[in-house]
Amino acid sequence: MICPKCHAEQPADTVECGRCGIVIAKAKTAGETIAGPTDVSISAKADEAENPTLREAAIELFLPRDGEIPPFYLAWRSLVYVVLLVWGWQFLAAPLETNYAGESFLHNINLPFHEAGHLVFSPLGRFLTVLGGTLGQLLIPAICTYVLLVQTRDAFGAAVGLWWVAENLMDIAPYVNDARARDLMLLGGVTGKDVEDYHDWEYILGSLGWLPYDHRLAHLVQQLGIILMLFSLAWGAASLYQQFKSLDIKKRL
Repeated sequence: MICPKCHAEQPADTVECGRCGIVIAKAKTAGETIAGPTDVSISAKADEAENPTLREAAIELFLPRDGEIPPFYLAWRSLVYVVLLVWGWQFLAAPLETNYAGESFLHNINLPFHEAGHLVFSPLGRFLTVLGGTLGQLLIPAICTYVLLVQTRDAFGAAVGLWWVAENLMDIAPYVNDARARDLMLLGGVTGKDVEDYHDWEYILGSLGWLPYDHRLAHLVQQLGIILMLFSLAWGAASLYQQFKSLDIKKRL
């Protein structure tokens, strides 16, 4: 079956087009037929729908049309968004030097992934073992974002995952910033000054010859986190708006 509006191919028993949302039976009643001499042109348009432009593919990836979402479930999503918006503003407004992210309870959630990263990358040599803590801390939320976006097709969930990636960048930035000072309290209740070669970023930047640039790199990491968090909040809002609009259309129908 071909949708009479967007010409996307649909299963035979489809009531509502999964691409444009039109009720196919009503479109037929209004005189928009999908049979007869227009079959050839409709087929050509269907082929175009199966080969969307880059812009259409991007919209479909980041804002896919969800199926029917129960109002209660949508309300919970909205509540989650409000929490992330308010809490995210605290992360965005806090100066790097305050280590706001490192003092939040999310730091304790991120920490096991950081330590696991050291173990996972340990077979690859000393440098990657040390860097693996930061990589592990970023990879877990990044993988969650990818799965929700590509596998689950949950745009809102992926936006939340990206928010978590951004928060981790803000959590890492003060650690980078502390590479020379080594004043931050680390796991075990010691600072980098207390134990030699214990501070990840002192070792990483020292190995690369970048230790004098620790403050600049820290601010770059912080700015990247800010950009991603703003994008995640905008993305989440767009996803919720689309879902509310879809729900409103279903009520009218």
